[in-house]
Amino acid sequence: MERHKAALSALTSTIRALHQRGLPYRINHGSTNSTRPRPSASVPTVDISGLNNVLSVDPARRIALVEPNVPMDRLVEATLPHGLVPPVVMEFPGITAGGGFAGTAGESSSFRHGFFDDTVRRVEMVMADGEVVEAVNPNPSGHSAGQEASKGDLFRGAAGAVGTLGVTTLLEVSLMPARRFVRTRYQRTRSVGEAVDAIRSAVRDEKNDYVDGILFAKDHGVVVTGELTDDGPTPEEKQETGAKVQTFSGAWDPWFYLHARDKTVSSTNAVDYVPLAEYLFRYDRGGFWVGAAAFEYFRFVPFNRFTRWFLDDFLHTRMMYRALHGSGESARFVVQDVAMPFATTERFVDYTASSLNIWPLWLCPLRRRAPPTFHPFTTVPDKVEKKMPEDEDMMLNVGVWGWGPSDPAEFVAKNRELEAKVRELGGMKWLYAHTYYPEDDFWAMYGGRGWYDALRDKYRATTLPSVWDKVHVDPEAAGAKKRHWLKRVRPLGGFYGIYKSIQSKDYLLHRHAKWKWKGE
Repeated sequence: MERHKAALSALTSTIRALHQRGLPYRINHGSTNSTRPRPSASVPTVDISGLNNVLSVDPARRIALVEPNVPMDRLVEATLPHGLVPPVVMEFPGITAGGGFAGTAGESSSFRHGFFDDTVRRVEMVMADGEVVEAVNPNPSGHSAGQEASKGDLFRGAAGAVGTLGVTTLLEVSLMPARRFVRTRYQRTRSVGEAVDAIRSAVRDEKNDYVDGILFAKDHGVVVTGELTDDGPTPEEKQETGAKVQTFSGAWDPWFYLHARDKTVSSTNAVDYVPLAEYLFRYDRGGFWVGAAAFEYFRFVPFNRFTRWFLDDFLHTRMMYRALHGSGESARFVVQDVAMPFATTERFVDYTASSLNIWPLWLCPLRRRAPPTFHPFTTVPDKVEKKMPEDEDMMLNVGVWGWGPSDPAEFVAKNRELEAKVRELGGMKWLYAHTYYPEDDFWAMYGGRGWYDALRDKYRATTLPSVWDKVHVDPEAAGAKKRHWLKRVRPLGGFYGIYKSIQSKDYLLHRHAKWKWKGE
């Protein structure tokens, strides 16, 4: 804690000096798990990348004290030796605890535990004037806060507000008992409606600890359910379903989405036993399926098991984010997550299929939080008939990730069209990606800015950029923007992106990861 206190003291001095000069600032936390454009160099930056330590794990109280720049793989590596794991673990190892709190982080356990911030008990924050405060979660998921919910309004407002109410410097994260395996079941579906109904049923099944789905096409989907267990496959399961212990972190292992597809070509209910950490980070290799787009870009490289093995260092999410930003290809790659009502998800998929032709799509059920919040929430349009009234507490995230138009103006137009369709169908997008809403429309989606401005006044944050300031992309400027000529020439831009990713040496993090299954 002494090291943390020293770093905190230096940080508060920097922030206090900026506040006294009336200068707004942005935060550099060292991660690249976003497709938003980089901030202007003219805006001062507060660097918190050194706040990257797990300070303690308390097995008796089931909590971990972590600094904001601790990535998920480091957090899991710190808690598993104690037989514990966070209830919500973002499925990319490099996503940080602070990013999960200040952004929006919901994963395949979120139908049960809520967003990542729902599992955080309290946070330490530095206000815009340099004061250090503690904000306590007024309603942590599945746990009692154990103390008065001091500054609960600040906690709820800061969760998802992308650092615009203050700088998060410490988080107390709840933990739960870990198990050796996740009994993973792959259920084949043959229509979008069937997939939605299967997920609706799966989240009501008390046995399921994890639920998500993949749509490979309208007539081929898979709903993946996971059940925590200490037991491996029984002889009967091995005989009946071919169940075995399956890993996804090794260079020769299958990418998870390809494995799920192949499992459901001839079987409707295949089963695996996946070691817990291997399950939590199962989408890291290939970045779900975004890695396949790199093979499309480098047309001369075939997409097969050998090339995936040979190029494995470059096909983990940390390296791919570095390459995506370095190459400039994020300017024409659609990376959007949208929360949809169950009742309108099929109509939204019809739209993406006809307008964008992006496949696969990710489906992830989430517990819905009522506004005011900067997390996405849904409203079912009046003209849409609800199938089940209990759906009101749930929503379905649809991950749309794939190549968009190469022309900047057309790319912007398609993204704005997607934003309009999402709102028409009662959905809302996440704010980590390109966001083009006009300012009035943006604030209207979140119930006006009165509640947010009141928090900024109360906690002296008015000198900081607002949420809209941080996430908005000017459509006209983006549509007219021309990338450097080198990055426009395929494959030179891609090679430059690879060069930048190699410079980061992030490939060493996966090579030396302690969470990978070693057969114990």
